Amino acid sequence: MNEIIHFGPFNANMQKRWKKPINSAQTRLENRTIDLKLDKLVRQHQRLKIILKLHELMLKRSSDYVSVQILARWRNAIGLNLKMGVFLRKYSHIFEVYTHHIRRNLCCKLTRKVSDLIDEESVVIKESESLAVQRLKKLLMISTNGTLHCHVLWLIRRELGLPDDFKDSILLKYPNDFVLVDGEIVQLVSREDSLGDAAIERWREKEYTEKWLSEFETRYAFPIQFPTGFKIEKGFREKLKNWQRLPYVKPYEKMGVVRARSHGGVERVQKRVVGILHEFLSLTVEKMVEVERLSHFRKDFDMKINLRELLLRHPGIFYVSTKGLTQTVILRESYSKGCLVEPDPIYAVRRKMLDLVLLGRRNTRELCLLEEFKEKNNDIVFNRVVEGPCLGDWVIPILDKIIEHDSDGATKSINDSQWDSTD
Repeated sequence: MNEIIHFGPFNANMQKRWKKPINSAQTRLENRTIDLKLDKLVRQHQRLKIILKLHELMLKRSSDYVSVQILARWRNAIGLNLKMGVFLRKYSHIFEVYTHHIRRNLCCKLTRKVSDLIDEESVVIKESESLAVQRLKKLLMISTNGTLHCHVLWLIRRELGLPDDFKDSILLKYPNDFVLVDGEIVQLVSREDSLGDAAIERWREKEYTEKWLSEFETRYAFPIQFPTGFKIEKGFREKLKNWQRLPYVKPYEKMGVVRARSHGGVERVQKRVVGILHEFLSLTVEKMVEVERLSHFRKDFDMKINLRELLLRHPGIFYVSTKGLTQTVILRESYSKGCLVEPDPIYAVRRKMLDLVLLGRRNTRELCLLEEFKEKNNDIVFNRVVEGPCLGDWVIPILDKIIEHDSDGATKSINDSQWDSTD
């Protein structure tokens, strides 16, 4: 009874061969082709988000500084997996750690550069108010009922370039465009046909006019950019070509009744969701958003499928990164060599913040010494004109004589009288 049966239909070794391979969202996520550049970009943005979350918590304090002991209690709230002291020392261009002159404990505050950039971002967001209104209109036009919950917009306010008080500064400011139902639901007053063109239509028009492709090839196509090392299996190109030609209901068009058992019914519904996600990411500032945030729009945008699995099925259009505590989806066509192709003013300011984060502890001592030197000697060096002979002026007449001797009197010294008066 204790002997091992090596053959037989109920043997574990035999059943392992019969087991059907699982093709789920988790296996697709594990077996996907990793894009190192986009992963690096997401990791950098995750660091900046942690710093901005910490800044929001610091603003709730009455003073402009917070003790390091209190900051250590906020580690779980901001999603930090390092010790607070190590984190603060790691980004010395962002945080200024010093000893309080009365309490004699370690305190922290933001540096002047970061504070100025945060103020500049708020100014740029206020100046881009018309663009934010246009983005909100487009999102409401994509929704089935023309309504969205304010809490959903609050979750993606930074991605859309909205101010924190967008409910008062934008929604109530434009009563001809938005209506608040029960104080929590935003409703679009009227649809605008001029905003009914998706961002993908510009690419399709460019492909049709510049590359001389037929309308049959470009009318429902999407830009495809596979990552380096992506393995193309047999028959994949033919399936992709047929999928590119498959017609679908575009994001700003009303969805009719589509039978799932009809020819290409499921594929058309899935392609419509791909178009909605593509347009949604195109409306964001960084062209990226957390996958968890997309789940809040499933009911409003009528996306009744597994979104993560759909994103992983189209690696040439989207890329799902697992860096950080959450999964982030990126629109591939919007980035080239790790940089945004078409940055807007809000992204330009945030990129300056990201540059300070990437500096880390580099050049900290040199920059601090330079700032102190400028503050102390600004009036002397830059504002006062130094008069009288300076150290080293005795060399200049000798050099002038050498130049005159080499050129046989053809060249003359500049400001010769000035040097004689100095002697």
